Amino acid sequence: MATRRDGSGPPRLLWTALEYRALLEMALLPSSLPLLLSAPRGDGHPVLLVPGFVGDASSMAGLKLYLRNRGYAVDDWGLGRNVGFQRKHARALEQKVRFLHHRHGRKVSLVGWSLGGVFSMFAAHQVSECVRAVITLGSPVSSDPQRSDSPAVVKALYRLVAHPMGPVAHAAHVDARVLRRPPPMPVSCLYSETDGVVPPHEATIDGEAAMHENIRVPGSHVGLGFNALVLWIVAERLSQPEGGWRPFDPKGLPGQLYRLLTPSSVPT
Repeated sequence: MATRRDGSGPPRLLWTALEYRALLEMALLPSSLPLLLSAPRGDGHPVLLVPGFVGDASSMAGLKLYLRNRGYAVDDWGLGRNVGFQRKHARALEQKVRFLHHRHGRKVSLVGWSLGGVFSMFAAHQVSECVRAVITLGSPVSSDPQRSDSPAVVKALYRLVAHPMGPVAHAAHVDARVLRRPPPMPVSCLYSETDGVVPPHEATIDGEAAMHENIRVPGSHVGLGFNALVLWIVAERLSQPEGGWRPFDPKGLPGQLYRLLTPSSVPT
């Protein structure tokens, strides 16, 4: 079965302080074009992108452009800035998924970055008949309702913008009870052991190996939406045929690069 990463406590202060690595990850994108274009082309099914906390659709513009190039019908969540796990946004996202399913006549894949992954998992539970797969990028999908291991600065920002309880608010929310189990479709949780915002034990899930997986990636939290290897993995996961999903096992040069950049042990 897919198993959560062991551990507790917030990310190391070093990883949080080095989140500006995202600028380097963004700068490396153009030189990574051969890798990006080696990803399988998609089958045209709809993909809905959900931004992270305090992010909006523009934060996922690079991923949107790339996935459209790979052949998907990509759309934004259309709810402006993500200002926390709010009931009205969660319900609106459900309706957006239903609309895309009806318009395209095909199930929708959800890709959520950070808190956007929590929204995506929630929607996948609520409208499972409309959802093909879920991919989360550094998302706190296994947060304890009683505590959060996010860094102090993230907790303070969440209290200021979203809720006085801080990040535990979304885990303690009555609607979030469904998040305590993985949804009934393929789920890929991408996480970084050097994530300075969401620790690995919160960004991974327990589930069935035939349907749920945790994929380790290199890099920062803020740079996940611009990390070339992450973008390639997202495209490769989305290319899995409906009804024929297989766990991540990259072959060829991309597989060699992945294993080179994700050594078996990274100090946390």
